[in-house]
This record gives sequence, structure tokens and C-alpha cells, in this order.
Amino acid sequence: MANLKEIRGRITSVSSTMQITSAMKMVSAAKLKKAQDAITAMRPYADKLTELLQGLSATLEGDSGSVFAEQREVNKVLVVAITSNRGLCGAFNTNIIKGAVKLATEEYAGKEVNFITIGKKGNDILKKRFTVIENNNAVFDDLTFDNVAEIGQQLMNLYAEGTYDKIVLLYNHFKNAATQAVLAEDFLPIAPADFDESVSLDYIYEPSKAEIIETLIPKSLKTQLYKAIRDSFASEHGARMTAMHKATDNAGELKAELTLTYNKARQAAITAEILEIVGGAEALNN
Repeated sequence: MANLKEIRGRITSVSSTMQITSAMKMVSAAKLKKAQDAITAMRPYADKLTELLQGLSATLEGDSGSVFAEQREVNKVLVVAITSNRGLCGAFNTNIIKGAVKLATEEYAGKEVNFITIGKKGNDILKKRFTVIENNNAVFDDLTFDNVAEIGQQLMNLYAEGTYDKIVLLYNHFKNAATQAVLAEDFLPIAPADFDESVSLDYIYEPSKAEIIETLIPKSLKTQLYKAIRDSFASEHGARMTAMHKATDNAGELKAELTLTYNKARQAAITAEILEIVGGAEALNN
């Protein structure tokens, strides 16, 4: 059994750890509320914008003329892996890295797969095994639509120039504070929409449908990327809050076990001292 000094040191260490994890849990809970409100408010807008774009595209006769809707033979794939800059959030980053490896080695096996990483944690692991053409860590320091739009424009340029035949977003989709689902979402080319020909709506468009679509496509794509990063941001805080909650509970249990062990050791030491005193007194009497 460890001596009393060692056990006291471990109890102090666990207590300090528990204070840190508890503080991190409260910080993540506060940030999660703001991030959750942001993604919840944004989803209806992003979904409606995509629905409007798909509806207009489906009613156009022939090709819409947009290079972003051009379907090509897939030989080169770019995966945008969205992780976080910080750890201590459970399996949040690990799940994305596993998903990225699965995309590169299974789903797109035999294709040339490169990565753009958003977040330090994903970049640190993926660059050891795959080609990472760019890493964007600073976007989380000031998460605004304008900053994300620059990355979106870069992705659109890479596709329009023919550098890549397909671009995929890989991120954690926020469901609730305890649940995040890894989602691989096609970014480019724009998927053709299913249109119900039985429904005939006669609208007058000003300007023309083609002009509206050409304006909506860049905005819709940038909004889609912004929504994915916002989703991941909310998921990160949810995962960290859950992980720190579990860590605090585990630290509390460990502290209780160590306290019990300390009390047993202290009682054993006291009993041993009493026995020595009694034994010494008996020896003197005899």
C-alpha cells in the first residue's frame, strides 16, 4: 500500500484536474448555446436557398450553362476535412480523421485524393499520410461569413479550372450536445435536382432564370460551406462539454476511491502505532 504522503499527493492532483475539467465544461456549455443558436437559425435559410436553386435549375431547358453543374469523370477528388484547433473533445476529431481515411482508401480508391484541412488537429494527422494542399486554422479565430466565403471562392476556382473533378465536405453534423454524426457532403459539382413535372407553376422571372441561377450558385455554395463549418463548431463544443462532464465525474470517483484508501492507510498506521505503544508498555511491566 502506498504511503500517506503519496496518496495525499494523488488526491491533490485529482482535485486540481477535476477543477480544470469542470471549468472547461462550463466554458464549453456557454459557447455551445451561442453556437447552437447560430446553426439553428441558419439551417432554414441555407436549406431554402438550396431548394430555390434546385427548383430553378430543374425547370431550365437544357444545360444551365454553369461550370459548377458540369458532371465529369471523377479522377481527382478534393476532400475538405473540418476538425478543430483544440483537443479534449472526445472522439470529435478522431471520427473525422477516420472518415477521411475511409474516403481516400475505400470510396475513392484508385483516384487521386487530396485534402484541404480546416482545423489544426486534422491537419497534424492527415498531412503525415496524405497530400494536404492547404490548411486553414485562422478561420475559427474569427468565424464570419466573409472569411469562410474566401475559402469557398477558392474551392469554386479549383473546380472551375478543372484541377479537381469532385469536391467533398467532411464534417461533424450537430444533432444535440451529446450526439454528432460524421457527414460526407458533396460540394461540387452541384447535384441535379429531382423535379416533379406533374406540378406546373407559371412564374415570370426578372431577370431570367439563367441569370438568377448564376447569381445564386456562388452564394449558395459559400452558404453551404459556412453552414458546414458552423455545424462543426457547434459539434466541437457539444463534444467537449460531454467529454469534460465525463472527465469530471471520473475524477470525482477516483478522488473518492483515493480518499477511502487514504483513510484505510491512516487507520492502519494508527493501529500499528497503538500496538507498538501497548507492546512497549507490556514489555516495561514485565
